[in-house]
Amino acid sequence: MTTEGQGLHSHVLDTLGLAITAGEHPPGSVLRTDEIADRFDASRTVVREVVRVLESMQLVESRRRVGVTVRPAEEWNVYDPRVIRWRLAGADRPRQLRSLTVLRSAIEPVAAGLAAARATPDQCAALTEAALGMVSTSRGHQLDAYLRHDIDFHRIVLNASGNEMFARLGDVVAEVLTGRTQHAVMFPDPDPAAVTLHVQVAEAVREGDAERAESLTRQIAVGALEELDVLAPAPTSP
Repeated sequence: MTTEGQGLHSHVLDTLGLAITAGEHPPGSVLRTDEIADRFDASRTVVREVVRVLESMQLVESRRRVGVTVRPAEEWNVYDPRVIRWRLAGADRPRQLRSLTVLRSAIEPVAAGLAAARATPDQCAALTEAALGMVSTSRGHQLDAYLRHDIDFHRIVLNASGNEMFARLGDVVAEVLTGRTQHAVMFPDPDPAAVTLHVQVAEAVREGDAERAESLTRQIAVGALEELDVLAPAPTSP
């Protein structure tokens, strides 16, 4: 596929993915490939490739003589980073952020405890470097730079746990952190207490203190949920 074709592919994929996850195409609705091709002035090849990707995410299924049918939300691959990105861009963002942050609070403290027992010297050094990078960019409204160090920090913890299932959640965590930054669900300058906790986690991992690493990481998760209560309050029931 040419560069131009890849750009069109990404555009069609993002547009349809956003529309499906936002509920513009409810479960059971049918997307006609010929109509998609006409709408985006795209070739049938591009449309087929887009549909294949959406099928791999379990957002849609192709039915002979019917078309491309939108699947129920409970069947979607909600761990796919692009699905997370699309859902965080929609009106259901507060609920999605809570769901994902609760997931993180269940996984990351355990991963940090394991990392304290299993991290290599290189991983400990990289974790310390990421934490210090967070400190250096935590003032002066440098959220984009801070985000890079924050993502690095959490990826290293998950990888250093030595558990391949935890490590695969690195992209999920990256999308959550990126979504919070892009959609202004972060304070202009990160909470100093949270930044300090990251430094302390790096110290605990380096010192092999699993209990302390787990406890500190759990405090980070609790703080993230408390921030959501302020910056992205859940809608109240009528």
